[in-house]
Amino acid sequence: MDARTETDVAHVAAAIGDPSRAKVLLALAGGGALPASALAAEAGVGNSTISGHLAKLLEARLLTVELDGRHRYYRLATTDVARALEQLALIARPLPVRSLNADTRAKALRRARLCYDHLAGRLGVAVMSALQERDILAAERTVRGEGAEDQEAGAAAADVVYVLTPHGRRELTAFGVDTDRLPRRRASVRYCVDWAEQRHHLAGALGAALTARLFALEWLRHGTYRRVVHLTDAGRDGLAATFGVRVDRDG
Repeated sequence: MDARTETDVAHVAAAIGDPSRAKVLLALAGGGALPASALAAEAGVGNSTISGHLAKLLEARLLTVELDGRHRYYRLATTDVARALEQLALIARPLPVRSLNADTRAKALRRARLCYDHLAGRLGVAVMSALQERDILAAERTVRGEGAEDQEAGAAAADVVYVLTPHGRRELTAFGVDTDRLPRRRASVRYCVDWAEQRHHLAGALGAALTARLFALEWLRHGTYRRVVHLTDAGRDGLAATFGVRVDRDG
């Protein structure tokens, strides 16, 4: 293989691998921008220490920095960084819960959270499932590779591509999501394998637009914990009436 086609995975992994830097990345996984002082608090380190961590994450191109006067704000460099964090969480061991506050936060993250700019957690998975049941999204299974080993692997060798149906385009347009004006710089329909539910939630430009619409309608609101979102009573009724999403009162 031409060496120029290989990527330096070890360099990125080393940048993520420090516990404090991992906490910084996860604090930004909801798509917002934070100053160094807030990230120091999230990572549990001092302001003098966080600068070194941020420098390493910037050098690895995992973060970008924005200047606002004398202040510097950090955010994830791309949506792919958030996607990579979500995938790493699938194979990572859960952190031990050592306090009531940590337990409350963990449950809230599993219930509903932002994965960069789209809805994740139990609620995100429920929305994704409902969109398929309503024929708004259609799943197409494709098989990777043509060898006997791939054929025997069955589902393990297959991938799923979701497409927006003509019916779905009409339904979402009526709901206030202009599917003709989705940003062309990113894929319209993508998915993440949700680390909490081990099922798909909607990502891509469509996932971001739909989530933005839910906030605009005040069906979602931001929680106290970073990345956590809450479904409002109006949102619970609206999602049920519009898309058939059924969510328990405690979930």
